[in-house]
Amino acid sequence: MRGFARVSVAVPACAVGSTRANAEETLALWRKAHEQRAALVVFPELGLSSYTARDLFLDGTLLAASLASLERIVEESRELSPLGVVGLPLSTPQGLYNVAVAVQRGRVLGVVPKSYLPNYREFEERRWFRPGTEVAPGATVRLCGSEVPFGTDVLLEADGVADLVVGLEVCEDIWVQVPPSMLQVGAGATVCCNLSASNFTIGKADLRRLLARSASDRGKCAYLYVAAGPGESSTDLAFDADAFVCENGSVVAESRRFARESQLVTVDVDLDALVHDRRVTGTFGDCAAAAVGPRPWRHVPFAAEPAPGLQRTIGAHPFLPRDPATLATRAWEIFEIQTNALATRMAALPAGAKLVLGVSGGLDSTHAALVAAGALDLAKRPRTDLICVTMPGLGTSDVTKGNAAALAESLGATLRTISINDGARDVLAGVGHPAAKDAVDTAELIARIRQDPRLGDPTLENVQARMRTLILMTVANQTGGIVVGTGDLSEKALGWCTYSGDHISMYDVNAGVPKTLIQFVIRWVANERVTTWTGAQGKGDAERLRATLFAILDTPISPELLPPDVDGKIVHLTEQAIGPYELHDFYLFHLVRHGRTPARILDLARAAFGGRYSQEDHQRWLKVFLKRFFQNQFKRSCATDGPKVGTVALSPRGDWRMPSDARVDEWLAQVDGYVPES
Repeated sequence: MRGFARVSVAVPACAVGSTRANAEETLALWRKAHEQRAALVVFPELGLSSYTARDLFLDGTLLAASLASLERIVEESRELSPLGVVGLPLSTPQGLYNVAVAVQRGRVLGVVPKSYLPNYREFEERRWFRPGTEVAPGATVRLCGSEVPFGTDVLLEADGVADLVVGLEVCEDIWVQVPPSMLQVGAGATVCCNLSASNFTIGKADLRRLLARSASDRGKCAYLYVAAGPGESSTDLAFDADAFVCENGSVVAESRRFARESQLVTVDVDLDALVHDRRVTGTFGDCAAAAVGPRPWRHVPFAAEPAPGLQRTIGAHPFLPRDPATLATRAWEIFEIQTNALATRMAALPAGAKLVLGVSGGLDSTHAALVAAGALDLAKRPRTDLICVTMPGLGTSDVTKGNAAALAESLGATLRTISINDGARDVLAGVGHPAAKDAVDTAELIARIRQDPRLGDPTLENVQARMRTLILMTVANQTGGIVVGTGDLSEKALGWCTYSGDHISMYDVNAGVPKTLIQFVIRWVANERVTTWTGAQGKGDAERLRATLFAILDTPISPELLPPDVDGKIVHLTEQAIGPYELHDFYLFHLVRHGRTPARILDLARAAFGGRYSQEDHQRWLKVFLKRFFQNQFKRSCATDGPKVGTVALSPRGDWRMPSDARVDEWLAQVDGYVPES
């Protein structure tokens, strides 16, 4: 797929000192990587000789056999497309080196020696090898009939896959405080490979991942790690066949540890996202300039082609971790960020300032009410200082009205009910709106809208939102409080709010939480937090609150600005009007977090959602998203204060600065011209 590179980590079964057998296993996995259309395949440290040969490394027979196996591999690679990186002991006029050799299509492209040789505890590599740090920049070595680049200044650059630049290091190199890979990324490497042997001890697998994840995060790169597999000597050590691929701080693929057979792990790494992160993170370039400086690097070209399809899972809900335990942790973190941020804002207000919140019985105001209750608990103040105002209007259903009241009461908050119907009708009548003209009461107005749905226009909808904000601000003045906003990140992206209506508050606790995540946080509060809220001052009925939260989670998403049908059923459904929130949150994440083009977003959406939506659906709703995202920047430009929660945020004071009059034409043209990859 566009923007990705297919890479493999290979763990062949080995035989100590049997270079022919090792070459055979290596070639078998290399051919498999070729069949899977990988651009790169990486093998373990000293894989051709085995890592545990010890003093046999000094024996001419093993060295000659290792070189002969390399020559065989080079010859047989003529029919294999992936760039292969193998490890072996290499004898030079200066001494013996532990090296990584890059091979493709019958040629040795470069040789990178291990920089740092461990000589402590179970390791004794200085007994046999010389450190790569002593090799002069620009050095070469004669290998397989050619003079090839040799040193720690070698990078492999793909011709055919944009932004695929490969750096190599060996085992201990990642364990030192300044790994060679961190210099390589500064010189342009987007994929760093570690050929390792790495015997296993308790807890070491976690530590390897910690180092590699950190390297991939700090280096804004993919990091490929391969440890030795079955067959290494167990005289004093054990090996666990650990191999994995990290990308930007996360493990995206891994082997089955302690497997007794050879393994190949193949995955597509997202170069497009990595390059975007480097572009956004200005300090990456600053550090690269300082660390690499004028040091010369040799960029050796190799051939590569984009692989068809996508060998990787793309989550349909990128704001939601797939692992349930991680999701629970994220929900806790989000709730703590929000409650602590609101508690801090409260501390800056006059003593006793109340929290005023409009509650509708929907997801967003419910979430904001939970946050407000938690903030009052942190401040050791009674929940009665939370004034929940329910403001039934033309579209309010009995279900949501009941849920709103039950929410406030079960939280132990102060509940006020103030209808907006008469006020909205008066304003509509005052401006001559046909739905309200000469209407004697609200019932007649509602009947007219049901008879002629065209009367339910933006004027009628927005007057209700502005009436509610007027009431909330007035109550805040009356009680010496602040209005807590309820609008979430998804609504801010789409502009799904009324300017100077629900668009405005005095502190916006949900500003950083997308719609697809809010329901999970509410569910987490219901299951994990509510039970701890009983017994304290001013707290309410935990069991009733829990039941109410689940009832709200089961309620359709609606702004409730148009009347329900004659049976009381909600007819004004948000997702019918603007599209599914799961799609909009997907588009938002990939546009803002990774800077994806519309074509890339469509590629990824097709992979993530499969057949749940057609290509036409995606093109339709992506155009809706882009139009609304561009057209409604003016609402975000004057957004209320609110805490940043995740990596995607739209505050004009922080993460997203965009002109309100930017044109969306180029983005829409790309959606219209989209051609799926075959």
